[in-house]
Amino acid sequence: MKKFIYIPFLVLLAACSSKPKDKKAELADLQKQQSDINSKIAKLQAEMGTTDSVKSTDVSVTEVKNGNFTNYVQIQGKIDAQDNVTAYPQASAVITAIYVKPGQHVTKGQVLAQLDNSVMQQNIAQAEAQVSLSQQLFDRQKNLWDQKIGTEVQYLQAQTALQSNQKALASLKRQSGLYRIISPITGTVDQMDLKLGQGATPGQTGIRIVNADVLKVKADVPESYASSVNTGNDVKILIPDAKDSLITKVTFAAKAIDPTSRSFGVEVKLPQRSTLRPNMTAILKIADYSKTNTIAVPVKAIQKSENGDHVFVNQNGIAKQVNVKSGVTYGGQTEILSGLKAGDQLVVEGATEIEDGDKIKVVQSAN
Repeated sequence: MKKFIYIPFLVLLAACSSKPKDKKAELADLQKQQSDINSKIAKLQAEMGTTDSVKSTDVSVTEVKNGNFTNYVQIQGKIDAQDNVTAYPQASAVITAIYVKPGQHVTKGQVLAQLDNSVMQQNIAQAEAQVSLSQQLFDRQKNLWDQKIGTEVQYLQAQTALQSNQKALASLKRQSGLYRIISPITGTVDQMDLKLGQGATPGQTGIRIVNADVLKVKADVPESYASSVNTGNDVKILIPDAKDSLITKVTFAAKAIDPTSRSFGVEVKLPQRSTLRPNMTAILKIADYSKTNTIAVPVKAIQKSENGDHVFVNQNGIAKQVNVKSGVTYGGQTEILSGLKAGDQLVVEGATEIEDGDKIKVVQSAN
């Protein structure tokens, strides 16, 4: 009987011991545990030297400033002489004399070479004899006519014969001039492959004369720049072989487009310089767009997205995304039409590593 009374007593005791603890005491216990954990976390973070709350990205910035922006069209051309011509004979004959050599200075109208005109000289001699005889006959007939001797018809016949023979002689002398090669300009003999005894032919055998005192650069510009490249545009010219450069203006821009190359020609006169020679390669940078008091930024500072272009500016250590409207790009710089103002601290290096609102650390600043 005692045995049955003892078991319910143990059950009652167990039930009494399973009552929940006091909630305030339990809360205090948890808060203490949290405090201990936070202390340990802070200690570990201090030992590691970094915390999430102060994490930042290293960037370089530059101050946005107003200035001038110019876009250039870069093309390749060559130097040419303003006067660069080849003197040809006007008749076919054998070369009998050469009066110049390459490199020699010549003047306009100077005889450079003589072709065989012996047959023509014989004809001229005969014509001169005819003119002399006609002159004598005319003089006699004129004296008779002045004395009222003879008829008017005889006088007119003598006069006509003289004039006809004089014209024939003049024509032969002009033809004789075709057997000479004459310089059409003043300049220097640049090329000559003639030899004594060689047959010369019009349009094939000649002497090239170049006036190197007046040089120009010639180039072809693509049709797409027809509206922006004109006479008077600023141009930078670089001559690599001569290690020379200059800044001048476009002297001439053609209005017609070549139907084959779809381009138009431009010319730029050059100053007289001993280092420049015809056919040298020249690099032209023609200014086709220029604007003052505008903003231009490095291309790498501009980020692309589906919503358009944007950049980041530094605002007290925080990266702020700014949407911009980009214009023309040249030489690693892009004109900004809207979105930035002078004085903004533009993020350049590290712009691809940050997002709007990120903490940044400026490690380099270029003004």
